[in-house]
Amino acid sequence: MKAFDCKMCGDCCYGEGGIFLEEGEKERIARFLKISTSDFLNRYCEIRNHRTYLATGDDHFCIFYEKRKGCRIHPVKPARCTLWPYFPANVNDRETWEAAKDACRGINRECSFEEFVREARAITQGKSASG
Repeated sequence: MKAFDCKMCGDCCYGEGGIFLEEGEKERIARFLKISTSDFLNRYCEIRNHRTYLATGDDHFCIFYEKRKGCRIHPVKPARCTLWPYFPANVNDRETWEAAKDACRGINRECSFEEFVREARAITQGKSASG
């Protein structure tokens, strides 16, 4: 049984600016959009607390989320987005996981916390091993 299967619903794309970019992501996304890194930063990002974050639109969704279409940068989405729902808080705390399960349609309701943690570890270890 798979613990998570993204439904592309956009629920996790809603909210004010929590998606920060890691090293190399600005350039990778800019290349994908076929624009310069400086243009990408000026049009789609904001700097807060010495970090670069993706901006949100007037609808409070990530600037790259389009209703009924999904993420416009899905193939190169930031690591923070790729990690969802396997955030450390969800993996380390059963109550936080329960709240995430209620908020995310993609988390299998029949999955146990222990199975979710096993899948999270397998996925995150696989990503770090593959780069």
